[in-house]
Amino acid sequence: MNDQIARISDIDVAHHLHSYTDARRHENEGPLQISRAEGIYVFDPEGRRYIEGMAGLWSVAVGFSEARLLRAAAEQMAVLPYYHTFTGRTNAAVAKLAEKLISIAPVPMSKVLFTNSGSEANDTAIKLVWYRANALGMPKKKKVISRLKAYHGVTALSASLTGLPNNHLSFDLPFDCILHTLTPHYRAGSNETEEAFVQRCAAELEALILREGPETIGAFIGEPVMGAGGVIVPPTGYWKAMQDVLARHDILLIADEVICGFGRTGSMFGRETYDIRPDIMTVSKQLSSSYQPIAAVLVNDRVYQPIADESHRIGVFGHGYTASGHPVAAAVALENLRIIEADRLVENVQALAPLFGACLDELATRPGVFESRSVGLIGALEFEPRDGQAQGVIGTQFSRALLESGLICRSIGDAIALCPPMIITEDQIKVIFDTFAQCLDTFGQ
Repeated sequence: MNDQIARISDIDVAHHLHSYTDARRHENEGPLQISRAEGIYVFDPEGRRYIEGMAGLWSVAVGFSEARLLRAAAEQMAVLPYYHTFTGRTNAAVAKLAEKLISIAPVPMSKVLFTNSGSEANDTAIKLVWYRANALGMPKKKKVISRLKAYHGVTALSASLTGLPNNHLSFDLPFDCILHTLTPHYRAGSNETEEAFVQRCAAELEALILREGPETIGAFIGEPVMGAGGVIVPPTGYWKAMQDVLARHDILLIADEVICGFGRTGSMFGRETYDIRPDIMTVSKQLSSSYQPIAAVLVNDRVYQPIADESHRIGVFGHGYTASGHPVAAAVALENLRIIEADRLVENVQALAPLFGACLDELATRPGVFESRSVGLIGALEFEPRDGQAQGVIGTQFSRALLESGLICRSIGDAIALCPPMIITEDQIKVIFDTFAQCLDTFGQ
């Protein structure tokens, strides 16, 4: 068995360029191989068990190896393993999924366009903004405002929307048509009140719009809660203030629900948690619990009608992917949504959120910890910077200590993010935070 593990590791290092990894360091350190998974746990080839505290990549809502999803995939594979949705084609699974998404959308939506990832969904959303602007005879209304520390993907366009330096450096990004405004991170204890900070965010947005010209701004995109930027929970009143500015200047709002959607914040969508009224929504990750690659763009009628008119004028809507609306992915997503509803997983998030938040808050009182942030079952603990250490060193070191203790989390700078599967229990949450506490007791000694 050990020989087999070594061979797999050698092959991996030799041939696989890993995402979000230092390639040279990886050549020396090698990968952590995960060989199987069950519930909230993953296992390495030697049988060591880890709590997957990040639900994979913010995404495995129903836990790993859920038999109902495996069965849904197998049944669909046996009937229609693949077909496309180009040139007016469809299949039963994707038609039912589109209908389901429209029925549970938290604001009135008109149509659904399927992609394979959140990156592609956000990329597509911007293309739709551009297509619509041309259809309406407003060819200048193409710029899109995102936010610093936002994460919207890694295609060239969605990475431009992303407001993180490492997604831009050496890629010649962002594109000139993408603008960034303030991160909605209010730090308690600052000299500024929360209300004043919200007003400053809104004023900064409006100043940017006026400086660029409202006639040039097509849309604003935002995550209800910023995930990969460090789990930034917006302050009270933030989304209302920002939407008031957008409404004054006739700017579309895109809600990136790729992380927040399908229960993560304690509501089916982050829009409901923060009373956001988007024209476009993008969803992925927990749509299928990442058992299959699938994502979707939902648009309201205000967006759809000009696009339909333009496609008729041209003769075709020239966009799509080979696997858009893949029948197996759609069947798995449908069953995943059924499980979320039938097993009352959103209600489980609501029930456990107070314990989850209280545990994070307790850890934030420990020496060396700066603050905690959470909503629903997504949160982060951020360390205070240490003299002489670069940003991110503490976070990386502590996440490695947690891994050695059997808990997989994610370091984002000097913050440690948590986003466990939505099937987690109260006892399992206590184990997670007992592990955190034990690591804090020994960290730095």
